[in-house]
Amino acid sequence: MIEKMKFLSITGPKADLDRVVDKYLSKYEIHLENALSELKTVAQLRPFIEINPYREWLQKAEELTGSLTDTTAPPTEITLEEAISTVRDLNQQLADIRALRTSLEKERKEAEESLDKIRPFLDFNFNIHEILKFKFIKYRFGKIAHEYYEKLEKYVYDDLDTIFFKCASDEHYVWGIYFIPAEEATKIDAVYSSMHFERFILPDDYNGTPRESAEKLEAEIAGYNSRIEDCTRQIGQLLENQKGKLLAARDKLNALSSNFDIRKLAACTKEDQQVFYILCGWMSETDAEAFQSDIADDENLYCIVEDDENNIVNQPPTKLKNPKIFRPFEMFVRMYGLPGYKEMDPTIFIALTYSLIFGAMFGDVGQGLCLVVGGALLYRFKKMDLAAIVSSAGVFSTIFGFLYGSFFGFEDTVIKHIWLRPKEAMTNLPMIGSMNTVFVVAIVFGMGLILLTMVLHIVNGIRQKDVGNVVFDTNGIAGLVFYGSIVAVILLLMTGHHAPAAAVLVLMFGVPLILIALKEPLTKLAERQADAIPKEKGMFAVTAFFELFDVLLSYFSNTISFLRIGAFAVSHAAMMEVVLMLAGAENGGSPNWIVIVLGNVFVCAMEGLIVGIQVLRLEYYELFSRFYKGDGRAFTPFRKKQVSKSKTPQ
Repeated sequence: MIEKMKFLSITGPKADLDRVVDKYLSKYEIHLENALSELKTVAQLRPFIEINPYREWLQKAEELTGSLTDTTAPPTEITLEEAISTVRDLNQQLADIRALRTSLEKERKEAEESLDKIRPFLDFNFNIHEILKFKFIKYRFGKIAHEYYEKLEKYVYDDLDTIFFKCASDEHYVWGIYFIPAEEATKIDAVYSSMHFERFILPDDYNGTPRESAEKLEAEIAGYNSRIEDCTRQIGQLLENQKGKLLAARDKLNALSSNFDIRKLAACTKEDQQVFYILCGWMSETDAEAFQSDIADDENLYCIVEDDENNIVNQPPTKLKNPKIFRPFEMFVRMYGLPGYKEMDPTIFIALTYSLIFGAMFGDVGQGLCLVVGGALLYRFKKMDLAAIVSSAGVFSTIFGFLYGSFFGFEDTVIKHIWLRPKEAMTNLPMIGSMNTVFVVAIVFGMGLILLTMVLHIVNGIRQKDVGNVVFDTNGIAGLVFYGSIVAVILLLMTGHHAPAAAVLVLMFGVPLILIALKEPLTKLAERQADAIPKEKGMFAVTAFFELFDVLLSYFSNTISFLRIGAFAVSHAAMMEVVLMLAGAENGGSPNWIVIVLGNVFVCAMEGLIVGIQVLRLEYYELFSRFYKGDGRAFTPFRKKQVSKSKTPQ
């Protein structure tokens, strides 16, 4: 069902807007519209332009609360001044600690870089600081690729006045130090460069051997890590100590910021040197009455409820309100599109037909109960709408399981069928012969549903005052008479009765088809439009002929589509028969229970998914397309509850 809406225009002094929003509008759900676009006939309207003074403080509060590991706290009342003071003081305290942590992280990074430079030379057991004092001997720290190191040793090394001290090696490089006479440094450096030796410039702040320097650096890094962790603990402790006030401050600032953002949709007008705001929006009829009663004694607030639809620019938003048992099926409605305000809400229709068709296609007591229990548990703990739908469909699967006599694939063994067994039940039809009963029932059921959707289409057309769709549409009265006549004639023939006289058939079939073919000009005539008669009569006739052919084809294809109900009922029985055969239970022998359990799990999962999709396809393509547009827009209250997300400390 769709809640009835009322369009409200709310007016008051400009300076009083925040009070009105906080005192009144925050208690009700209102879908706000842009006042400038809604009140086009009102003169001297201008936008309400102000800078949000709460947004900066709200951003800081959200940054701080984002560092909390747990954002659950009892609600606390707090003033705006207290909220800003809490955020400002806490932000300053954290800024000092974070600045210290940033400085320590920078120093740690420098120490890690120094350690990375010295680590390859740990095997060089000599005081680095002493090397730096050499006057007649030059030294070079660096690395060289393995292939060039081998060439250096084999072809060059013996002819140079140099000593290469190999310190370490990895998969690609040899790390080491070479020493050369100072007077031959230029020549020998050139040779090493030709061997792609990559030099490292070590700073002169190392003391002792490389290993001693590395140990000192590791100790420094450990000290930095400890101090950084201490800063992080201080930040976390400070936030936890102030968590209650911080969350209250965030909520207060969030509420004020949301209230202030209403100005984006408000308009201003000037009257007798005083500026007034104007807000426009939709409330449910119940909320609108309560709101008007609430503001009755407020001298600074005026509310007008618009009853003339001609003065409303946009169609009302759609707010669904269905009984709790049907509410999960609203998910399917939203997937197709919300109903327009004057359109029928198909939630109850899809809830009943979807569950019924699913049960007919997937009838099994045991597997149906599994769907009921599994879906109910998922919905209980996860609040998944799809789980509730599965559980509802499982109820009908269980019912049809009793009708078919099927219990985890055992047919007429554990329980006896009440109605029929899908694979075996046959019906003799005149002019056709023997046919599976479930196929016959599926076609008859599909015809009944198509006729019902035509009635719903006519109801929607009456609500929308659309004469063409009510009378001349393929799903209107003309289509209902034509298709209903076909159904009636088929039922008469299949039950052994005679068809009506030829004159009656011409009247029943011919007149509705002519009305459908002439829908466009007849609609314009009914609405008294000037261009009712088409100018290109030949082209119109050709177009109408092919459109009529498409209509007849769609009636046939839509009806035949319902055969899938019977097909899946039969295929389910056949698949479970295969499972029992593989388990060795088809002749009443001792079955392999592992195979039976696994087979039931496989069939329940795979066929349940396929049947669910096929039923939804029937709903959307064969039923919804006949009576439902789904062009509505959602009712969106301007103020929604914000759900905080837990995060780790920063």
